[in-house]
Amino acid sequence: MSTYETMSFHLETERLILRPWAESDAAELRALHSERGNGAPTIEHTRTIIAKQLTAAATTGIALLPIQRRAEGDFIGYCGLITGRATVEEPEIAYELFRRAHGRGYATEAAGAVLDAAMATGRERLWSTVRTWNTPSLRVLEKLGFERDHVSTDDNGEVVWLTRSLP
Repeated sequence: MSTYETMSFHLETERLILRPWAESDAAELRALHSERGNGAPTIEHTRTIIAKQLTAAATTGIALLPIQRRAEGDFIGYCGLITGRATVEEPEIAYELFRRAHGRGYATEAAGAVLDAAMATGRERLWSTVRTWNTPSLRVLEKLGFERDHVSTDDNGEVVWLTRSLP
C-alpha cells in the first residue's frame, strides 16, 4: 500500500462543501452525466458508479467528491482525485459541474480545496487531462498553477496533459 496519508473526504470552502457520495446523489449524478449529450445512464448504472467511487476511495485513499453549494444546499457537480489516466502516487484532479453552475468560479474553488487536500497527503505531483476544446477547464487548471506537459490523441481526439508539482 502507498505511503501517503488518506485524503480528507470532507472539504469546505467559503461557498462549497465537498463530501462523500451518498446513494441519494444518484439522480443528480445521472442528470449531470446526461448533460454530456450521450443520453442518460440508468439510475442503476449511476448507483453502481457511486458504489465504485466509494470502494475506490476506501482502497486508494483518494476520492472524487460531490460538490454542494453551502447556501443553497444543492448538488452542482463533483471534484476530486482519481487514478484515471494516472496513478495513485500521482493522481489526476478531475471535476465536472452542471452547466447552470459554470462561470461562477465554483470549479476553481472546489479544485483549490482538493489541491490543498492532495498536498496534505504528502503527494509531490498531480496530473490533469483535458480535451483541447475545453477552454474553461484549461483556464481553471492554469489558475491553480498547472502547466502543460504534452498532448496525446485517443479515439475521441486530442487530450492535453497538465501537471502541477506540490510543495
